[in-house]
Amino acid sequence: MTEIWQWGAVKTAKAIREKKISAREAVEASLSRMAEVNASVNAVTADLSDKARIAADQADAILAAGGTPGLLHGVPVTIKENIDQIGESTPNGIPALNDVIADADSPVVSNLKKAGAIIIGRTNTPEFSLRWFTDNPLRGKTLNPWNRDVTPGGSSGGAAASVALGIGTMAHGNDLGGSLRYPAYACGVATIRPSLGRIAAYNPMGTDERPPMLQLMSVQGPIAREVKDVRLTLEVMAEYDPRDPWQTPAPIDGPRLEAPIRVALTKEPAGVPCHPTVASAINKAGHILEGAGYEVELVNPPLVTEIAETWRALLMTDTRVMNEDVMRKLGSDNFQKVLDGYFAATNTRDLKGYLQMFAGRTRLLRAWSEFMADYPLVVAPVSQVPAFAQDEDLKGEARIRTMLDDQSMLYAVNLLGLPSAAVPTGLVDGLPSGVQIIGRRFREDTCLDAAQAIENSVGVLAKELWARA
Repeated sequence: MTEIWQWGAVKTAKAIREKKISAREAVEASLSRMAEVNASVNAVTADLSDKARIAADQADAILAAGGTPGLLHGVPVTIKENIDQIGESTPNGIPALNDVIADADSPVVSNLKKAGAIIIGRTNTPEFSLRWFTDNPLRGKTLNPWNRDVTPGGSSGGAAASVALGIGTMAHGNDLGGSLRYPAYACGVATIRPSLGRIAAYNPMGTDERPPMLQLMSVQGPIAREVKDVRLTLEVMAEYDPRDPWQTPAPIDGPRLEAPIRVALTKEPAGVPCHPTVASAINKAGHILEGAGYEVELVNPPLVTEIAETWRALLMTDTRVMNEDVMRKLGSDNFQKVLDGYFAATNTRDLKGYLQMFAGRTRLLRAWSEFMADYPLVVAPVSQVPAFAQDEDLKGEARIRTMLDDQSMLYAVNLLGLPSAAVPTGLVDGLPSGVQIIGRRFREDTCLDAAQAIENSVGVLAKELWARA
């Protein structure tokens, strides 16, 4: 018999709503699983078991009194340690920030609570959420549940590792340069990087507004074991919140596209060689989608190399001007090495150059908009290579540059502001492999439809992880 902790958000919410199980039972199952396996990976770094039990009992009392349940009523979830949750610290991997306690919830936390979700813990992130690895001097290193020598991804590595192991039905994460999709890829789970403006983002404890490119490229989103759970949680997270003026009230489901939907399949979008494992995943995804009725064509989307360079230059110029001082003051020696490598691999700009490049971003977006008029979906690598070995970015500036090249399509999506789902395509040599599916702006539904078709063929990878125990 399947244990409750193995259920996804959709199944758990339905069982609670129909009173087949209680919220307390669902939460206790997740807490028991967390107690059993979390120490092996260090994914959940703030245990909220006591608060979760109280919230679960309150959820059960609401149902007993005839109250109307929310979409995630009684469903156990986790929150990443870089957004505000009332009564908890938001350290973002920085020891000096651990004593600053939030006095209000961020929009994502607020929306999850309003939908009835129960937060059972907070998950690990690298310092300043700025690595594709999850390690920091405050909480330590998060391990990949498939192989401890491989990164679980970053910056939402704790989120992806926890949900892969069955700690909660869904994990919150965010994505500035692939921080939802890369951990999902490394840990064999599913996610959606929503369009800019889909989900409200705001940290009440923030003393200053975020730099421009963080405002335009960073988004919040869900990570889950199954695509249907990603879809449900996206709907919950996307509820309106007036604190984010960038949020756009676009419908979750757009108009039906004319069939067959054309898909651009790309293996080397920025001209960077593709590892055979990655090429195989792309081919597999293409064959599955063809079988599901999509029209698939091998074609490279436009200007990915320039888009990637623009992401690096704009983000790192922002960082140098607005964040470097505090990062140098509070970051560890390892973080300084990585930051040095990012700067060395980037041609940061003066004011004139920054403004020219920022203006040129519109040309890049236009090129993709025109391309996606013909190809509403693009199936691409998450990374040009399998998940990196742990601490690969500590091997020097030259290695960081090649890593940035390998991830070009990953963070190019952020500059474009487009939605992109990540979904596993299977195991290769015992490690997950997968693809990302990029869609038109505010068409997360089409990305998730294609991801669902792939999952229907491949299955839910986490079940194979559990079978190893």
